[in-house]
Amino acid sequence: MVRDARQASGLSQQDLADRLGVRQPSVARLEREDADPRISTLTRALNAAGYALVLHAMPRGPDLDESQIRERRGWTPAQRLESHTVGSRNMKALVRSARRV
Repeated sequence: MVRDARQASGLSQQDLADRLGVRQPSVARLEREDADPRISTLTRALNAAGYALVLHAMPRGPDLDESQIRERRGWTPAQRLESHTVGSRNMKALVRSARRV
């Protein structure tokens, strides 16, 4: 996010570092994929690049696909057993395939 904002603003890492009052390697660390900055740090860096950080909360969706649950409620025991049998066969094939690699 910081890299995108910096580049869109036509700034080098050194330019952004100067605006933030830090050294260039600090900006490079902030732009790494595995960076986990505090929100205050992220806000400050984006502001220095001419951007604003906007946060908002969203409700989480269900963790399960409820449509599949509704569909499978109507299955007979034989259909459920067949589904599990097929799934088990597929899992065993996947494990065998992974072991060969």
